[in-house]
Amino acid sequence: MGREEAMRKLEERIRACQKCPLGQLRTNAVPGSGSYDAKIMFVGEAPGYWEDQKGLPFVGRAGKVLDELLAEIGLTREEVYITNIVKCRPPENRDPTDEEIRACSSYLDRQIDIIRPKVIVPLGRHSMRYILEKFGFEAEPISKIHGKTFEANTLFGRFVIMPMYHPAVALYRPPLKEELRKDFQRLKELIKGSP
Repeated sequence: MGREEAMRKLEERIRACQKCPLGQLRTNAVPGSGSYDAKIMFVGEAPGYWEDQKGLPFVGRAGKVLDELLAEIGLTREEVYITNIVKCRPPENRDPTDEEIRACSSYLDRQIDIIRPKVIVPLGRHSMRYILEKFGFEAEPISKIHGKTFEANTLFGRFVIMPMYHPAVALYRPPLKEELRKDFQRLKELIKGSP
């Protein structure tokens, strides 16, 4: 089965999923969007109000920040893949619970396996913790490790994990937008060096 067909089948399963109570509450599940051949995969935490309405990731205010940061390093959404650990919106945009992450994380694992990105960028502390621990690293506070790189070796080869602040941070703590900008510049340098 080709990459595209595998992703389409997975997206159908995500849209029909009822593994946790969020499946009953959603308007739309949000599998992800972008290129199935992406070198870079961004992983947020969970959909918000607008994502739930449209069925697409990062389409609210934080999404505009992400688009701007991508444009600054010469990339568009169509060239990367953007998803979340949890594919349905938690009520009132609260953080996803450990149970919700456990119920949903097999979908993210499969997306990583199908796309096989060169760089995974967890956005925010929940996705950072899940991805680092999954690949055998210890999660530290995001303020300490954002922009740092971790090399993971898997059955399908080597890739780099580079945690970053969630783009929403730029909306409620504007000085951190500069940190995000610097991390995106590091990401640009990183992908320049990858085949």
